[in-house]
Amino acid sequence: MRAFVVDVNVAIVANGNKSPQADMNCISVCVSTLQDIVKNGVIVLDDGMGILQEYMGHLSLKGQPGLGDAFMQWVWENQSVESRCERVVLTQTGDVEDEFLQFPDDPELRNFDCSDRMYVAVALGSQKNPEILNAVDTDWWNHRIALERNGVRIQFLCPQNMQ
Repeated sequence: MRAFVVDVNVAIVANGNKSPQADMNCISVCVSTLQDIVKNGVIVLDDGMGILQEYMGHLSLKGQPGLGDAFMQWVWENQSVESRCERVVLTQTGDVEDEFLQFPDDPELRNFDCSDRMYVAVALGSQKNPEILNAVDTDWWNHRIALERNGVRIQFLCPQNMQ
């Protein structure tokens, strides 16, 4: 099974009503990608529940009304199922909440969004070599070369939104 780190923006777009920059093609790709993960994939999360907390801040644990919410419910229900979820232990550096030992020490990533650093740290700390999925967050696109140089694999589900 392929493993994925899913930025919350993918599930938000899949819900279809909270991302005005996402066109119908982007919404459709996000929906089908999340459905494929639920059927055939592995979700990669951090051990401190940071990613789950981010999801819970934007999605419903009830699994509705949107397909992003259904994905949130699936993640919640499968977070302890080893064949469907890998938990990565993250090491915070100092007193800064969004700074992790697993995040690359690269000057070109100094301005990378602090709230997205945990996704990078989880991906690099994983044993499953996951791809990070992004829909509409252009910060990933703007830093893609430095991220890829540091071993981060990113899949842009909506490249038309990166311009």
